[in-house]
Amino acid sequence: MWINNQSSVDDFILLGFSDQPWLETPLFVIFLVAYIFALFGNISIILVSRLDPQLDSPMYFFVSNLSLLDLCYTTSTVPQMLVNLRGPEKTISYGGCVAQLYIFLALGSTECILLAIMAFDRFAAICRPLHYPIIMNQKRCIHMATGTWISGFANSLVQSTLTVVAPRCGQRVIDHFFCEVPALLKLACTDTSVNEAELNVLGALLLLVPLSLILGTYVFIAQAVLKLRSAESRWKAFNTCASHLLVVSLFYFTAISMYVQPPSSYSHERGKIMALFYGIVTPTLNPFIYTLRNKDVKAALRRALTKEFWVKTRQ
Repeated sequence: MWINNQSSVDDFILLGFSDQPWLETPLFVIFLVAYIFALFGNISIILVSRLDPQLDSPMYFFVSNLSLLDLCYTTSTVPQMLVNLRGPEKTISYGGCVAQLYIFLALGSTECILLAIMAFDRFAAICRPLHYPIIMNQKRCIHMATGTWISGFANSLVQSTLTVVAPRCGQRVIDHFFCEVPALLKLACTDTSVNEAELNVLGALLLLVPLSLILGTYVFIAQAVLKLRSAESRWKAFNTCASHLLVVSLFYFTAISMYVQPPSSYSHERGKIMALFYGIVTPTLNPFIYTLRNKDVKAALRRALTKEFWVKTRQ
């Protein structure tokens, strides 16, 4: 009844978990807590990376870019999800859906490339330590980060356009909790094999090529680490890469399972679980992975908190 009475003909209806209404309240609480943690964690990483002079290095420059990306990533979907979970309407406007699709795809595409650049940074630091300041100078880092964001948004423009132009013949009920490529293509009322093929090629290029570069990079890193004579040096080198490897594993496993497959074989329930993982869980965990496993970041956070404490006590 609410679909007919409370949504306009241009709105999309996001079913989300409406078939299991008993889940909506606990999920609202879980998503809200996760979103707060994601905001707090990622903003903290951005601030300490930019303000603490001891974190003024290419590695933390890219980590702060990743945190900004994750911050935007969760904000593009979670607030709408929270509104739909608590409100009677489960709708999103056509313009809002297209914007959400474009931004979510753009940020996901950017993260694919950014993780590969972060792997190259670790390669340069471990395998070419003497040339590292030259290879990863400030100007080059800025150019690489800028190119990454531009590439991600350009890819999203192509993929979101291929998705939106597919005719839907009035179908507007999306069995998902936000606007995503496979779920939207399921609404198409014509043959989408060409769209699917183009999207699969783009998805494979954007996911598998950076992943291959990351894996190849870590082969060289592993060889260099094994040549180190000191066990302490080997452990330090491994520790600097462990956080990045964990983030790569979390992100690529779920993204590949979703986007390197024909949308015609898309499973709604599996799609929801995977989307929850890379849309909420991974961006929430990333700052804590880098914080808990990194002595420099933990020390910077302690310095920031101690400084703020003394400033308040003096006032």
